[in-house]
Amino acid sequence: MRAYLSIIKIRFILLLQYRMAAIAGVCTQFFFGMVRVMVFYAFYSATTNETPLTYSQAITYIWMGQALFSMVPWNGDSEIQNLIRTGNISYELLRPINLYDQWFCRAFALRTAPTILRAIPMFTITLFLLPKGYGMMFPPTFSAFVGWIITIFGALMISCTITNIINICTLWSISGDGITRLLSAIVTFSSGMIVPLPLFPDWLKKILELLPFSGLIDIPIKFYIGDIPINEIYKYFSFQIAWAIILYVFGQWLLNRKLKDIIVQGG
Repeated sequence: MRAYLSIIKIRFILLLQYRMAAIAGVCTQFFFGMVRVMVFYAFYSATTNETPLTYSQAITYIWMGQALFSMVPWNGDSEIQNLIRTGNISYELLRPINLYDQWFCRAFALRTAPTILRAIPMFTITLFLLPKGYGMMFPPTFSAFVGWIITIFGALMISCTITNIINICTLWSISGDGITRLLSAIVTFSSGMIVPLPLFPDWLKKILELLPFSGLIDIPIKFYIGDIPINEIYKYFSFQIAWAIILYVFGQWLLNRKLKDIIVQGG
């Protein structure tokens, strides 16, 4: 356990040094966030029908998704993928620790450190600096905030397992570009990053809510805006952990199967 904690600590500290990348990321996410806010402002101004989310809830959904963008598994670990391409993955196989768990710890740091660097400025800007009508709302109750914190952890577990699957798939395809582009499209669409899931048609929403991607963005934000009461935290957190375990076991099986006949590239 100490070895895995050391991997998280070292990787986390290393990723915190990329401050300029974080600043560029904040500017990018803020720009695209404002574009989407304007689109939803026009949509809510033109409609007279009842909507599943109020305007303030929809805007909060957008900003929360932008702030948590780095936590969404839309790509793999570039360093691991580079090790596979160059053949230096052989060094990883010699370490006296479980390879999957080692990559999982790296994914944990990869999804937390950049998220912290980007989310804090984004929350500060959208909660306090943007004028009313364009910024995100505060959680309506303290219990809503607690539910958000708990489900963020569940979302992080799902994100790490999906990140590992992307890394493992590189062992088959070498480049890893195909699975990365395919999963990035699926994840951003199915998690609610592009359009909040409550605004989807009922038949499609029911399908997407059964997939693990809804546990990445949709469930935490629904707790934050008070759309889901805190007394249902056990149901939704269990859903997240169940999917994290399923993906964890699948990733372990996938990696072990490939390691039986792995061919090291390069050398």
